[in-house]
This record gives sequence, structure tokens and C-alpha cells, in this order.
Amino acid sequence: MQKYNWNYPTTMWVGENRINDIALACQNLGISKPLLVTDKGLAETDIVKNTLTILKVNKISTELYFNVVGNPTGTNVTEGANYYNKNSCDGVIAFGGGSGLDVGKAIAFMSGQTLPLWDFEDVGDNWTKANSDKIAPIIAVPTTAGTGSETGRASVILNEETGVKNIIFHPKFLPSIVILDPVLTLGLPAKITAATGMDALAHNLEAYCAPGYHPMADGIALEGMRIINEWLLEAVNNGSNIEARQNMLTAASMGSTAFQKGLGAIHSLSHPVNALNNIHHGLSNSIFMPYVLTFNKSVIEKKIIKICDYLELNERSFDGFVKWVLDLRKKLDMPHKLSDVIDEKDFDLDRLSEMALADPSTGGNPKKLSKEDMKIMYQHSMTGELFK
Repeated sequence: MQKYNWNYPTTMWVGENRINDIALACQNLGISKPLLVTDKGLAETDIVKNTLTILKVNKISTELYFNVVGNPTGTNVTEGANYYNKNSCDGVIAFGGGSGLDVGKAIAFMSGQTLPLWDFEDVGDNWTKANSDKIAPIIAVPTTAGTGSETGRASVILNEETGVKNIIFHPKFLPSIVILDPVLTLGLPAKITAATGMDALAHNLEAYCAPGYHPMADGIALEGMRIINEWLLEAVNNGSNIEARQNMLTAASMGSTAFQKGLGAIHSLSHPVNALNNIHHGLSNSIFMPYVLTFNKSVIEKKIIKICDYLELNERSFDGFVKWVLDLRKKLDMPHKLSDVIDEKDFDLDRLSEMALADPSTGGNPKKLSKEDMKIMYQHSMTGELFK
């Protein structure tokens, strides 16, 4: 497989075994003592151990923080930033799935700030409160093909006190160097490959359907969906296919690049159940996708038909696209109903609906939403009934 160097939206080193260039990435950014941020499971794997060895051989002393949890918390960020400063680190290697990447980026950001993390929630111009000169350089190394956090300017962090997942934003959250190495994703189990792939699909789909004028984001999103249509099932069914793994990593980065245009109710509905019920984000996005699509039908039908044309689907209609989504989920063995993963007694409809309405992704939904709309979509997702 060939190796590529891209510079959109940041410097990206792409291809098989590009992790071998991790020391060069540090040197290019003037990082002499990085903090590698990941989760406990990954910290015990060969891919992290090998990365640390590459850095050591190149005389780069590296600290390791691995307390990151699946739905990352403010505590993760605070602990990591304190550890970063205590050990006099001068840059972050954010390593892993969306959780490791989001926490790593937030640690690099918070290591030099005096205000609390939550003061930088993505509301208004909160990001201007930050001391931009004190944000550490970031290298991002994704090991899943889903969130695309490596090309994003934000992190999603759970506030344990409020139970709300907050989006923390700053332009300098965008990593300076990204390493997209498909070898690092080869050991990913089929179920996680499927869930993260559906996350990438949700990003591209919602970005394309978001209102507003952004042809560049639309073009990236369309091609991202085409790549997912071609390669996701292969990546799940044949996890050793390096070409499939590379294409899915690329599509995930494309989704995050595209959704600067906006997201929508798939994410609005997902974030609360991720926070309160600890459901995997890609899994919840997959569940909510057809309910949000059919709810928004009256304002997105023409756009969806354009997607069908570009993907060259057999049925080039809105209903044909929904059928494609349902068929894809079935082939990936993904649940159709939220009640398949959440017990009704643990389902707080009022609170979830309030949180979903307040979620920053809500503003990008093609239809203007109310709390009642959120309730109705949650109810449909629990019963499995699509909107007519």
C-alpha cells in the first residue's frame, strides 16, 4: 500500500505502518517529552507498547496516561492535565478511539488554562476565553474508524456533576499531525468495527443534510458515504483487509471534516443516552438513524435522493435509502430498537428529551425541534416504529 501526505484540514500521514514516523512527528512539532493518552485496554496492547518503543529508540522520553473511560469524563481531563504538568510534558499524543482522542486533545488544551473546563463549552464565543498560547501541540493517532476526532476542533466530555455530555471547542483542538495507519485497526473486533463505522456514516449523513451553504462539506460527506458503502461490510467481515481498514479510517476523518457544517438529531438523541445509560456512541447513532431520517423526510427528501444517485443504490428514492440503512444495520447485526439495549425502567424520557433539545447538535437538524419532537423520536426508537 502506498503512503500519502495530506494537508487537509491538517497535516495527515496516511498509510500502512506510518506509526513508525511517530518520533519524526514529535521532532517536527518540537515535542521532546510527550504524554501519550489512551485507555487502559489499549495501554496493554502491542500497538501502544510498540509505539513507546519507537519513541524510546529515538530518545524521546514518553509519559503514559491511560485512565480514559468509554464515555470520557471531566475527571479524566483534570487528572491527565495534572499528570502532564507534574511530569513537565511538552506535547500530547492522543492515541485510540474517540475517547482517547477527545481526552488527549482536552488535556493538551487544559494543561495551560486557569478557567474550568466547562467554561469552554461550545456556546457562543466561549472559546475566546482560553489562553491560546498555552495550548500544547497535539499528535492524533486513531485506532478506530468512527468519530474522526483526529480532524475535529472539539472534544465531547461528560460532566459527572450534571450528567450531561458537553462539547468543548477551540480551533487549536485540531491536531497538528494526524497518523492514519490502518495496521493499528486490524485487531478491532467486528462489533466495534460495525458500531464505529455507523458513527462515521452518521457524521457524513448529518453533515450533508444540515441546512446552510457549504459545498465543500457536502462534497466530502457524499464521498465519505460512498466509501463507507463500499468498504464497511468488508472491514467487518474481513478485518484483516488492510485496504478496507484504510478506507474506513479515511471516511471517518472525512465525516469529522464535513460536520463543521453541522450535525442533527441523531447526535442530539445519542449524547444523552451515552451519558446516562453508558451506551456506545456509534451504536446509539446506528439505532437512531432511521427514526431521525423519517422524521426529517419532508425537508431532506431531495438531498437523500442525491445521496442515492451518488451511491448508485438500486432504489433511488427516500424510501430506498431508508431501506439501505435498515439492510446495512441488519447485515452488521446492529439492533433496531433502543429498547434492545436499554431497559424501559432505566429510560427517563423527560430528562433525556430535555438534554437532547439542549444538545449543541440540535441546531443543525434540518427541522426545527421541540422537546415534544425529541420525546416522539425517543418513543419511536423504543417501539421500533418508523415515521410514516
